[in-house]
Amino acid sequence: MKHFLSSLSLLVIVLLAPAASANSNQADITALLHQFLAGASRNDEAMHQRFWADDLVYTSSAGARFGKATLMQGVRRGGPVAEADIRMHYSAEDIQIRIYGEVAVLNFTLLGNSDAESLRFYNSGTLVRNGTGWQVVSWQATKAAD
Repeated sequence: MKHFLSSLSLLVIVLLAPAASANSNQADITALLHQFLAGASRNDEAMHQRFWADDLVYTSSAGARFGKATLMQGVRRGGPVAEADIRMHYSAEDIQIRIYGEVAVLNFTLLGNSDAESLRFYNSGTLVRNGTGWQVVSWQATKAAD
């Protein structure tokens, strides 16, 4: 009986481990997304560098496709924005994350809010876990219908 209970306990742990790991990865990616959006509001170059993988393929809502080098040129050109000078605050809602081993698919609604306007985009990203954590290798932004 003791052997059976020990085996049953081990089986439960083995079966629950992937779910716990997936939940941990989802929490990590959600935290990364929120950190990134706060950094994007400030045009934080270091946060952009961390978030986007070197081999990024980014498809903008305007239909342009480019890589990390082009994206980072735009970030550098804009320069950092002081907290008091932030005009557009970015946040996310309806976050959905699916984990496939070392790959994750992220879908969410991006909200941009300023005194003058409110923006909504449907964003989809593919992230890969590497030596530094999760990074985005593919991104698609689509302006939500009004």
